[in-house]
Amino acid sequence: MNVDTAIEPRRPRALLLDFGSVISTSLFECHRDTERQLGLASGALRWRGPIEPEADPLWRSMLRQEIGEREYWALRAEELGAAIGERGWTAATMLARLRHTEPNRIVRPQIARLVVAARAGGLRTGILSNELELFYGPAFLSGMDVLRCFDAVVDATHTGILKPDARAYALAVEALGVDAADVLFVDDQFRNVAGGFAAGMQVQHFDLRDVPGSIAAVAARLGIAAKEWA
Repeated sequence: MNVDTAIEPRRPRALLLDFGSVISTSLFECHRDTERQLGLASGALRWRGPIEPEADPLWRSMLRQEIGEREYWALRAEELGAAIGERGWTAATMLARLRHTEPNRIVRPQIARLVVAARAGGLRTGILSNELELFYGPAFLSGMDVLRCFDAVVDATHTGILKPDARAYALAVEALGVDAADVLFVDDQFRNVAGGFAAGMQVQHFDLRDVPGSIAAVAARLGIAAKEWA
């Protein structure tokens, strides 16, 4: 007699998050605010990265690995500075001009609450970022409350190892002090998610076209009820 059995997925013991677009709101979501801050016409900014890749040739070039993520943002920063008559903008310049006064405002509140709930439930928490301090600078980050909720921060600003290099995930696993198979890794870029999967982690894609659904999916994977974080 054949009996179908369902295998229960392994419950994560650690949550590992990308920073940009996962913990923080992305610039792609903030174009109208950016236009107001810089005095640009409404609708002037049309590039939307993963939200609308067909309308963003530069993003598609990055996905084809013709340019890197850092180069993508360097080019967008240069373009944005030129739009208001300023030359020499870098990604750090762009973020400083648009976000530097309010560190906590750029953090997704539901993600912050979810991280607190995860820690309260005994999970280890970590960040794996390609350019956290490089883009934001230590002074800005020192005022960001959510960063105090993480057990480990692995930042390529200091390691020099960018996702999806396997060594980046290995460093994060070591910092979290658990097995790779016990880590749920969340990132908004498919290639980084694939890198986490190849490293033996559990993975969850963070879809910027459905942020609430993505956050709910992470909570469900962790076994955290909505009332604890929403």
